Amino acid sequence: MLPFGPDAFFALFEQYNRAIWPAQIAAYGLALAALALAARPRAGAGRIISAILALAWAWNGAVYHMTYFVTINFWADIFGLFFLAQALLLLWAGVVRGQLAFRIDNASAARIGLGLAVFALLVYPMIGWALGHGWPRAPMFGVAPCPTTIFTMGMLLLAAGRVPLYLAVIPVLWSLIGGTAAWFLG
Repeated sequence: MLPFGPDAFFALFEQYNRAIWPAQIAAYGLALAALALAARPRAGAGRIISAILALAWAWNGAVYHMTYFVTINFWADIFGLFFLAQALLLLWAGVVRGQLAFRIDNASAARIGLGLAVFALLVYPMIGWALGHGWPRAPMFGVAPCPTTIFTMGMLLLAAGRVPLYLAVIPVLWSLIGGTAAWFLG
């Protein structure tokens, strides 16, 4: 059972989205930049994309979870720490070590990855809108955990070569937590 109901959850998103405006526009701009870099890879692109993903995870950890979500969920600080840990893992693997290169090609994994990224950016908010949770009550990529997680999973599927398994652990765990919460919220 959740320590909050749908009304409190979407009221929180409304307050949060209004308070951080226009951060959502910047987040979408960064997502489009990441996709553009994956479509036309060049030197350093993997580091830039990794930094964009790390920024989104850090924002969600520190701003969304530890500043806003904590007001309705006593687990939010713990969630925030996990999101900050994911940001550090992305920085370590992708920026410091340069282990990640991203590319949009015709491989099945890349097509699924691109589909997940587009889903996170466009379809996810449209579903919310259709269910009566449009702006400013909608969770948006880069500033809300679930679409950020979906986008990240998509980008990891766009990675060329082997992705360190530890980069998928927290996104998979959050998918289970967020999916369970969505189920309970109806």
